[in-house]
Amino acid sequence: MESQYNAANIEQKWQQKWEASGLYQPSDDNNQPKFYALSMFPYPSGSLHMGHVRNYVITDVIARCKRMQGYRVLHPMGWDAFGLPAENAAIKNGVPPAKWTYQNIAQMKKQLQQLGLSLDWSRELATCSADYYKWTQWIFLQFFQAGLAYQKEASVNWDPIDQTVLANEQVDSEGRSWRSGAIVERKVLRQWFLKITDYAEQLLNDLDKLTGWPERVKTMQANWIGKSVGAYLEFPIVGMDEKIGVFTTRPDTVYGVTYVVLAPEHPLTQKVTTSDNQEAIDAFIQEVKNESEIERVAEDKPKRGILTGGKAINPFNGEEIPILIADYVLYEYGTGAVMGVPAHDTRDFKFAREKNLAIRTVIIPDGGDASAELSAAYTDPGSMVNSAQFDGRSSIEGKTGIIEYAEKQGYGKARIQYRLRDWLISRQRYWGAPIPVVHCPSCGIVPVPEEELPVKLPDDVEFTGRGSSPLAKLDWVNVKCPSCGEPAKRETDTMDVFIDSSWYFLRFSDANNDREIFASDKVNNWMPVDQYVGGIEHAILHLLYSRFFTKVLRDRGLLNFDEPFQRLLSQGMVQGQTYMNPNKGDKEKWIPTNLVNPNDPRDPETGEPLELVYATMSKSKGNGVAPEEVINKYGVDTARMFVLFKAPPEKDLEWDEADVEGQFRFLNRIWRLVSEFVNRPNQTKKNKGQLSKEEKDLRRAIHIAIKEVSEDLEDEYQFNTAISELMKLSNALTEAKCLDSPVYAEGIETLIVLLAPFAPHIAEQLWHELGRDFSVHQYAWPKVDSSALEVDEITLVIQVMGKTRGTIQVPSNLDRDALEKYARESEVAQRHLQGKEIKKVIVVPGKLVNFVVA
Repeated sequence: MESQYNAANIEQKWQQKWEASGLYQPSDDNNQPKFYALSMFPYPSGSLHMGHVRNYVITDVIARCKRMQGYRVLHPMGWDAFGLPAENAAIKNGVPPAKWTYQNIAQMKKQLQQLGLSLDWSRELATCSADYYKWTQWIFLQFFQAGLAYQKEASVNWDPIDQTVLANEQVDSEGRSWRSGAIVERKVLRQWFLKITDYAEQLLNDLDKLTGWPERVKTMQANWIGKSVGAYLEFPIVGMDEKIGVFTTRPDTVYGVTYVVLAPEHPLTQKVTTSDNQEAIDAFIQEVKNESEIERVAEDKPKRGILTGGKAINPFNGEEIPILIADYVLYEYGTGAVMGVPAHDTRDFKFAREKNLAIRTVIIPDGGDASAELSAAYTDPGSMVNSAQFDGRSSIEGKTGIIEYAEKQGYGKARIQYRLRDWLISRQRYWGAPIPVVHCPSCGIVPVPEEELPVKLPDDVEFTGRGSSPLAKLDWVNVKCPSCGEPAKRETDTMDVFIDSSWYFLRFSDANNDREIFASDKVNNWMPVDQYVGGIEHAILHLLYSRFFTKVLRDRGLLNFDEPFQRLLSQGMVQGQTYMNPNKGDKEKWIPTNLVNPNDPRDPETGEPLELVYATMSKSKGNGVAPEEVINKYGVDTARMFVLFKAPPEKDLEWDEADVEGQFRFLNRIWRLVSEFVNRPNQTKKNKGQLSKEEKDLRRAIHIAIKEVSEDLEDEYQFNTAISELMKLSNALTEAKCLDSPVYAEGIETLIVLLAPFAPHIAEQLWHELGRDFSVHQYAWPKVDSSALEVDEITLVIQVMGKTRGTIQVPSNLDRDALEKYARESEVAQRHLQGKEIKKVIVVPGKLVNFVVA
């Protein structure tokens, strides 16, 4: 065996052998328990970064360990391949999106294969392939047939640079597009939606089933769904038959309503506006039109509003109250109108003060004064006042009472409302799955027949980056109506890329099926995913949409499970040392490392001194470390060991070259240990029966390692402490003197087997150096021998008056009396008790004996 570890000599060799042998292609046989390990699949941007490496290595360790524990493991990989970057590349470089995408896939697949991941590449998929988006379109038709896909006019977020609609989640806190950075505008278009709101209650309640998810992710989803329990109340409009409907969680304050506010886009706005106010209203609407939703509802932004001149009636007290419009009320949220209760709502209080609107107290703290002038809104529970027959009731009871009264009088009713809105899926782009419907002048919206799927993207497309969808400019749009045969038009919108990633995990169960989306027996066999790994940035959208799709397909009779992911691990980010100018804005403050003199770090533009901090690796910060640099220098196994050892998986990882070097040295120590063992003549003698103390100590170290590493790879994954246990076992073997003992041979074998999930290439090579003719990754995970953990002797602490005076070695099975006898007779006790009277002896079995003296 070679005495020196050379990663380059072994890693590619074993990767090729594993792939050729089909080692990681699982059986659908139900005789073994299944385990489905999945990393969130990547967008093919062209190159892997260290965040990718961390994500995929974490999942790979779990998959490898489960495989060795006797599970049949599904561990697939694919590509989230539709999206704007490919189309932008086509505009910039004149390269067709498909060509750009598949070139990137080839590059990234090659990089992924270098990581030695135990992936089943036979199930590889790309969402931009017609073989895949055929079924994405088929799913859309399932939603359409179920009444869950519909089209309507909607005010949408419009990116003026990319010329496309953005979901709310694609608009940042500054009201800018998540991709182009443009200030987002509002625009009314006819759009396709999915009725996720029909599943709001299920999506919320079923969070309780997700016991393997981080609580913060479940909380984020619950807040996004945003269930509110309250009342729907109607305020008649003076001089009209129509009413303004509002939703409130505080019906107990209804007698304090002194105005109502409509969204500027509300259909009633123009109807209630008087001629004297029309010009001002029109100007205000135009101003608001160009603001994003984020800007309009921002907490730190002043709330703007204007009187319409119209009046409404508070039906509970008969008072006429003014109707306003304001920027903070959105037509798409709730009813598009709110009631103003300035005495008991902080926002309303400030708004009413600015607009000189009436403020009426209807809730006071117990013992409070109803006539006292308010300096701020009172928002806590209390006693109802100025509320007719409800005076004196607690506001908590008053909520129920008001709702019952409103229902009897016809003023309103109890209602549950959600913050969640239907999912807008239309995108005015080319590089996405075409929506499979046809617009016929006679028949209306007609779904494309299933046998005609997929509706393929045309190839002869010109990309300018301006105007409507490229698809709308092609003859491709002209077709015959599937229903009546008359001339019709294809839908030119494509689907949001989140659609593609909302079901890919299902397709992996039967990825090569060209007859149906998947066979029910196979998807029900493999699903749900047992361990899903990905970034916290996907905590809301991707995971929520995936849960929604799963429930809809279940209700369509395609699945028999409720949730797609049993356990979720949201791994932390990889951070690199980064130079920052604190005097610059958020985007300009990061200075690429290659532009800075590390001995005198200054801003190359301003000369200002720079701070050196850890920040998430990214191209814009210029602080990234290319995976191939580390692999070429140290090998894949070292890179894997570093990202696993440096920090617990859910925490951020700070990149440090010195720590990478440390893992490289550790693997070299293991190599030398095994090399010396293999090359030693007559390496192992037969066991003669009774183990010596040294052999017992070494065997205890071996089985402690098995126990600790096994525990670290279950439930709360602690890869860093598992590697620490491997280091302890390595040290125990290094220090052992019983080199020819079968126990030492057991230790060498165990070290290699426990190392295998973490550093698979070196473990495989060392395993074969031991003379094994099958893969270490097919070897059974070792089990703990509890008898090996038993200790023959313990260290007993001797104390006098509570102070430790020394220790002695005693048999581990002694009772209290025997421990006291050993302690009294010890040299330590004799020395410190000489001439003193023992008043009391305190014995703590297995730990100490304390003498209390006069």
